[in-house]
Amino acid sequence: MSKVTENYHIYLKATELAAIAAAKLRGNGDGKAADKVATEAMRKVLQESNAHTRVVIGEGERDDAPMLYIGEEMGNLDSDLKIDIAVDPLECTNHCAKNLPDALAVLAAAPRGALLHAPDTYMEKLCGSKELIGKLSLSNSVSENLKATSKALQKEISDLKIIVMDRDRHKELINEMNSLGVKPILIGDGDVSGGLKAAESSVDLLYGIGAAPEGVITATAVKAMGGFFEGKLYFMDQTFKERAITMLGDKINNTWSDDELCSSSDSFFVASGVCTGWIPGVIFDGDKAIVTSKIIFGDTKESKIITNEYLIGE
Repeated sequence: MSKVTENYHIYLKATELAAIAAAKLRGNGDGKAADKVATEAMRKVLQESNAHTRVVIGEGERDDAPMLYIGEEMGNLDSDLKIDIAVDPLECTNHCAKNLPDALAVLAAAPRGALLHAPDTYMEKLCGSKELIGKLSLSNSVSENLKATSKALQKEISDLKIIVMDRDRHKELINEMNSLGVKPILIGDGDVSGGLKAAESSVDLLYGIGAAPEGVITATAVKAMGGFFEGKLYFMDQTFKERAITMLGDKINNTWSDDELCSSSDSFFVASGVCTGWIPGVIFDGDKAIVTSKIIFGDTKESKIITNEYLIGE
């Protein structure tokens, strides 16, 4: 049977065309319109492929945005190649609307049943480099985790670079960090790129609550990178908790490692840049669109930067 990683080109094309579609609308102030065209472009590629693709967790339910819906099946339903995806056709919707860095078209792919199947809820996340494996946990206090990070990385606590999403829900987290002498790097959106920056040691940690689909996507990449990731579902809405119970039963309160969020090494992460940041954004040159993507393979641990050109209509 064909391996998932051998078929990455299907999903690379899906993120590339989603990125191009969204990039045509970047800076226009309408994130939902960009999200819609990115979703449509990605769906078209996956519908026309020979793989049987199923969405197990995706972005859009929480804020009534355009989405590839959870449970959606695309492509050749009779195919022996059955692939599950965690997906966000346009991560950092607001950044695309304002033409700010780190907007991506992104997904993670693995064999059927290997990715966490859960609603589009929230997730507590703690992510960093391989040096932090076994040293940190979401069950620890913020102080304990920062002190352990300081020791493992041989840095003063006040020198730690920690990415936190700038949200009201993080006021207590930010205050605790400040009390320890840490000034977190606050971001508006983009905790996928934030997590990968932590895993590759560009920063020291990603800490806090973000979207669960992005958690599964990030965990798939971090697993391949050999970094540290923990996630725990977080519910701001009882409806999503009830759906999670239906999907996961008594596991809804689990703290998940990257190996549990993505249980197969026959997996990959792929992101195509929309707005330049962690990955270069789409460049339009006459009738051409030049799109750059990063792929991280779970089996070989290889990371590739791929740049492709597409002819586009006027």
